[in-house]
Amino acid sequence: MASKTPLPGDPLTGLADLEQGKSTIAAWQHEWPSSAGVCPLHAMLIAVGRIETVNIAYGEHTGDAALIEIARRIDHFAADELESAAWVVARVGGGTFLVVARDRCSRERWQWFAEALADAIAMPIATPIDDNSVRLWPRIALMRAVSGDTPDMILDQLADALHRAREERGRRVVWVSGELAHVAVSNQQLEADMLAAIDRGEIEIVFQPQYALPDDALIGAEALARWQHPEIGRLGANTLFTLAERTDHVAQLSRHIAERALAEASRWSADLRLSINVTPSDLAAGSFATEFLQMVERSGFPADRLTIEITEQVLLAELEQVTRALRPLKEGGISVALDDFGAGYSNFRYLKILPIDMLKLDRSMVEGIADDERDLAVLRGITAMARALGLGIVAEGVEQDMQRTILQREGAAYYQGFLRSLPVSTEEFRKLADAA
Repeated sequence: MASKTPLPGDPLTGLADLEQGKSTIAAWQHEWPSSAGVCPLHAMLIAVGRIETVNIAYGEHTGDAALIEIARRIDHFAADELESAAWVVARVGGGTFLVVARDRCSRERWQWFAEALADAIAMPIATPIDDNSVRLWPRIALMRAVSGDTPDMILDQLADALHRAREERGRRVVWVSGELAHVAVSNQQLEADMLAAIDRGEIEIVFQPQYALPDDALIGAEALARWQHPEIGRLGANTLFTLAERTDHVAQLSRHIAERALAEASRWSADLRLSINVTPSDLAAGSFATEFLQMVERSGFPADRLTIEITEQVLLAELEQVTRALRPLKEGGISVALDDFGAGYSNFRYLKILPIDMLKLDRSMVEGIADDERDLAVLRGITAMARALGLGIVAEGVEQDMQRTILQREGAAYYQGFLRSLPVSTEEFRKLADAA
């Protein structure tokens, strides 16, 4: 089972701090059995540029909020792409972040992970100033630890490589060795492979089980995508959609995932729900609502047991267009959940405008509620607001019994997370459903 360590130590972002990151690396190296060889550690150091410019233009509060959003994106990306490994994300200081995974992944896969993460970090971030957004550009240094590399040595080598990357125009990803991985699969080939995989039905759908509070009854699942590339290895949904963005095939990938998820869910028992993620590109298409409702009808899965999840990136799009796309879905019986709630500015402003049924709490809203009174107070404020607006609460990223207990006490309806289950295959979810 994947694990994220340690407890949050950086007061701004909720990530681990530098010392926790270093102590985690040291603990992994110490605990690794000598009979298994060198502890397989892959590391990356991420430096986000233009933070100082944001502070000057919009104020330090906006700069801090941008860093919080960047931290959330890195954390979510790691959770998706590294779910089978032990991993840690730490804020080293300022706009610099460390990601380390104890994983025997290939050098090439680590490089693809960095490229896709860089794309995710560079996406627009909402600001509270006149509906503006900012974009921050990252540079990333990569390495694979070898025998004798201490935590300090790993950080020093990554910092040196990052300094070199700053001096080289056009280089956003660099290895400590000075060379990028030998790319057996080019960007163009990987993109072509993905399209072929869609045509052949090779994009796997996995399901993140969701449970009711207070009785822990299985109520359904969120559909997620995974792809086992024959040369690079497993790629998660974040990397898949990053590739699709580059080739303008987001709608095709999104439709493929939805069709496969609906086909599987049509075999479930009559009371289980399905959640599907919908992208900004989906909602930007004028024909999306009509085509989506037709797809649901063809699948045989009842629309009133379906939830679509939208993120803040949707809120950065044209609001009236998004609302027009969502209304026919609501009229067709489909529920709408606002995903990653609490991670950005725009959510609160648009709650009364968009036709939303549920708030899906970002994992950063859940992580500290058992240990920090301020985090608990924020949770209580959100649940009170949700009750006043007639909205349900779903919590993601639940990893501790105490978190679950608090969420139940504060009125959350459902939850998902590693406390009960990792994402599972279609066969494993059927077994869970049969045993429920």
